[in-house]
Amino acid sequence: MWTEGEILIPSENGENTPIRYWAKVYAKNSQFGIEGGKISKLMLKQNSEIVYNYDRGLDVPPQTPEADTTLAILLYHFK
Repeated sequence: MWTEGEILIPSENGENTPIRYWAKVYAKNSQFGIEGGKISKLMLKQNSEIVYNYDRGLDVPPQTPEADTTLAILLYHFK
């Protein structure tokens, strides 16, 4: 199942930063999922730039603290 959305992440400057995400999520954990989990594909964009990308393997590691936080939230949400 594909899902997409936006998460507001508090930034170091005190404002909220919107992070858009697109994820392919399965009902069961997979060897191809992030950390062996259910998300097999995930792209995060911040200010229209890709700040994280995983497509059955890591392509772009988290580029910003906000991307790192969003990744943690999504991994928890889809565990």
